Amino acid sequence: MGAVTDDEVIRKRLLIDGDGAGDDRKINVLLKSFTKWCTSPGTPEEAFTQYQRMLGILAQCDFSMGKTLMVYDMNLREMENYEKIYTNIEQNITSAHEKIAECKKEIQRAKRIRKNRQEYDALAKVIQQHPDRHETLKQLEALDKELQQLSHIKENVDAKLELRKKQFHVLLSTIQELQQTLDNDEKSDNDDNIQESPAENCE
Repeated sequence: MGAVTDDEVIRKRLLIDGDGAGDDRKINVLLKSFTKWCTSPGTPEEAFTQYQRMLGILAQCDFSMGKTLMVYDMNLREMENYEKIYTNIEQNITSAHEKIAECKKEIQRAKRIRKNRQEYDALAKVIQQHPDRHETLKQLEALDKELQQLSHIKENVDAKLELRKKQFHVLLSTIQELQQTLDNDEKSDNDDNIQESPAENCE
């Protein structure tokens, strides 16, 4: 037979050992104990003691398998939870882009209103230089009404822009908190893996 590579040895150990908690050693001890129990001509008391010892080893292996299944189920739930968080973040980012685009449009509209107001103010000053002309007074009144309407529009736009800024700030804060939560979870998982490795080597 050819030489067995390290990868094959590790693969076989993982298949037998389960989660790496020494189950392969326990199974080997169990097999040796069972063989000895079947072939040894010991007293009934010794046979019963050996039988109880084998039951204890079986219980340990069963416990390790149950623990492995629980960890597997927990990892599946964590993956589903991370998928939901990732989907939520993607939706929030898309919504944020849409709100940013809407805010930009509002800002452009406000700039146009401000420019129009400046032009109307300049025109009103020119009109006020000729207060004795009846037509000029009528035009001035019309411009004043339009200026008031534009002022109301600007106030509404300013209020809406302020609301959009607050909503966008809250959204960004939520995204940052979600990202921090993911980073902390990943860091915690890495720390747990680092702490478990020395314990497994000791066993």
